[in-house]
Amino acid sequence: MLPDLTATLSALAALIAVLALIAGAARLARYGGLAPKRPVGGRTLAIEETLALDARRRLLLVRCPHGHVLLLTGGAQDLVVGWLRQDKADP
Repeated sequence: MLPDLTATLSALAALIAVLALIAGAARLARYGGLAPKRPVGGRTLAIEETLALDARRRLLLVRCPHGHVLLLTGGAQDLVVGWLRQDKADP
């Protein structure tokens, strides 16, 4: 019974060591500039407004880093209605 416990504890210790190495490598990649950094000010994609056109379709105004996009969802297919570019004076 003791050899089984030793093998189980060794396997568990090896698993913890490998997971710690993966987490450390991910942290180094993020700080080294190899991985994309998380946005500081929160999410970069957000739904600003929504308007129900009928029982199935909705019109969504979505904010993204390049401006705003107007989406029509819920029909036979979703549709990008258009882009609203963000002015430089807008925060």
